[in-house]
Amino acid sequence: MSYDYAGMVALADPTRRKVFELVAEKPHSVAELTRALPVSQPAISQHLKVLREAQLVRAEARGASNVYHLDRHGLGLMRAWIDRMWGDALEAFKQEIDATKEQKE
Repeated sequence: MSYDYAGMVALADPTRRKVFELVAEKPHSVAELTRALPVSQPAISQHLKVLREAQLVRAEARGASNVYHLDRHGLGLMRAWIDRMWGDALEAFKQEIDATKEQKE
């Protein structure tokens, strides 16, 4: 299984993760995010683009600007990926324990 899921890669950047956390608290416009963070408006827009491409946020047109919300579908995909990853890890752990028990017998 590949562990380079786009959502996790997108959240690896600390500023992008903060943008995501703010949008998770409540929907925000680019201007609101720019006021909340020590980052330029173009940088915020670029971070939002990466989060949109990773399906973590979605834009809703409101007048001349966009308001960003969490993308529930994309978050569901991320949850499924995490569940598979943990399933794989737990299965590998179980196999290691079983192999250790067999060696002792």
